[in-house]
Amino acid sequence: MHATTRQFKENARAALNDASLRQPLQKLKVGFRVRRAQAAEKLPEFETLRDQGRDLKNHVLENLDFYLETFAAKVEASGGVVHWARDAAEAREIVLSICRDHNARTVTKGKSMISEEIGLNAYLADHDIVPVETDLGEYIIQLRNEPPSHIIAPAIHVQKEMVADAFRATHTHLPADRPLSEPRQLLDEARAVLRDKFLAADVGITGANFLIAETGSTVIVTNEGNGDLTQLLPKVHVVLASLEKIVPTLEDAALLMRLLARSATGQEASSYTSFSTGPRRAEDPDGPEHFHVVLLDNGRSRLLGTEFEEMLRCIRCGACMNHCPVYGAIGGHAYGWVYPGPIGSVLTPALIGIEESAPLPNASTLCGRCEAVCPMRIPLPKLLRHWREQEFSRHLTPQRARLGLQVFGWFATRPALWRLATRISALTLRLIGGRRGFLSRLPFAEDWTRHRVMPVPQGQTFMARYRAEAGIHQPPSD
Repeated sequence: MHATTRQFKENARAALNDASLRQPLQKLKVGFRVRRAQAAEKLPEFETLRDQGRDLKNHVLENLDFYLETFAAKVEASGGVVHWARDAAEAREIVLSICRDHNARTVTKGKSMISEEIGLNAYLADHDIVPVETDLGEYIIQLRNEPPSHIIAPAIHVQKEMVADAFRATHTHLPADRPLSEPRQLLDEARAVLRDKFLAADVGITGANFLIAETGSTVIVTNEGNGDLTQLLPKVHVVLASLEKIVPTLEDAALLMRLLARSATGQEASSYTSFSTGPRRAEDPDGPEHFHVVLLDNGRSRLLGTEFEEMLRCIRCGACMNHCPVYGAIGGHAYGWVYPGPIGSVLTPALIGIEESAPLPNASTLCGRCEAVCPMRIPLPKLLRHWREQEFSRHLTPQRARLGLQVFGWFATRPALWRLATRISALTLRLIGGRRGFLSRLPFAEDWTRHRVMPVPQGQTFMARYRAEAGIHQPPSD
């Protein structure tokens, strides 16, 4: 996927003016947010589980090499093959090689953000292999030639009329006058079309919510069951996962699953939780003949031991973006790469470089909602500030902003001049605001006053009031 993160401001303005986005984004408020709160309230130990999940992931990150080696040994002992990919290019080549080894022409895919990260679909298509997304949301955006706009609801930006248009344009073998006005009709049509794809696929590719070191198992959670068909019906199952998805034991996976569904969709548990451990054995009634796991680094190991290590605790629930006022206003595509929302604003600079994504750490009010709901207690506002520091130190901040900070610093280090300037500024703004009590335009702050008014200063300056209060409450000297 080509990154447009440098154009975040332009992307955001376009999204704000897109009337078709407003209704879908309202689903975040009445859907994911409310349900998450209700699910957490019903589980008395929810906050304790969050602490345990945070501590578990920290332990894993401190011992990541050990658990990855243990996992790989268990996979190979069960008859599977583990592949290590340093970057996206290596991961793509590994998957292509597996497909070619088995003369694959059609590949079905379960939902996988890693496959989006490495640009797998386009790569396979360029090498004459047809990838078919089987998650309904992913299938819709594949037909529309779009990237996902949300981690767990990739087509949240698409209204049902748009889905009907995409189906009519693609499913041309069906009657042109068929009714597609109801969600159930759309669902039935997608199910019928995809069923043939499941049966014809040579290779099935899934992601992994968790990798279990003690058993060599991979775990996916879905609400549609498409993941089971993807990994069971083809003769080859390929799992794409990043290094930090590892957990030590089955019990640890169960702990995180109690947090995942509640944080993501407000469910106690997803409809399907599927474990895969190696290829089909002689006594198994079904399953793939070959089992491959591709473990992707792509810059993650560089984060270990740094101030950004905590972001690797993420379990991809999407809670941070569900509660983010910025995401709620502009949706996911404005962020310009694979991962949107607060976690995307932290993760994207780590994966493609702050030089390519400097606007993203500033795409936040730092209100703290993301950290408040994160099941892994990732301090996202703190991490965003770390990226802002790097942006400034590398001179990536826009010149206007740097100049403003320099002017502020010059005044702020001269207390007497600062007090005089603030008094003059407050008086001037009160005179300009007049009887209205607000300013509809403010020099050097046009972006702020373009969409809101600026109240004029009231009363004393902070320093004047501080001195007055200190004088009143000053304790007697010894």
